[in-house]
Amino acid sequence: MTEQLSDLDRQLINRLQDDLPLVSHPFTALGESLGLSEQEVVDRIRRLRDDGLLTRFGPFFDAEALGGAFCLCAMTVPEDRFEAVLTKVNAHAEVAHNYQRDHSLNMWFVLATENRGDIMRVAKDIEHDTGLEVLLFPKKREFFVGFRVNA
Repeated sequence: MTEQLSDLDRQLINRLQDDLPLVSHPFTALGESLGLSEQEVVDRIRRLRDDGLLTRFGPFFDAEALGGAFCLCAMTVPEDRFEAVLTKVNAHAEVAHNYQRDHSLNMWFVLATENRGDIMRVAKDIEHDTGLEVLLFPKKREFFVGFRVNA
């Protein structure tokens, strides 16, 4: 995949991770530093995302700092029901992301709610919808791990 990246794509990806200007028109400022127009920056990000070279581009909000809550959850889902259960779990707007693991706890997802009390309510709703137990793994300590991929 990386051989599909031009030098300019690599510069853009690195700048998006570390150096996005905090101004009213960040893509204009970023484009000026890379010799691109604002529209060229937007189009290039869209192409990288559409081509699967970027999977996500956007802000990360700290739900807890905003009064909300996060909780890592896991379920043991029979393999023959996995897709059906996945659809039911993902139907809940509070499910931030969901992924499969090769383990007895084979479905993992994150609940993001407006307040801590809603975590249990949504977990119980998912249990009701699927007939399966939702295990909750609330955060005990906060760790900041700066994740950056040098393009």
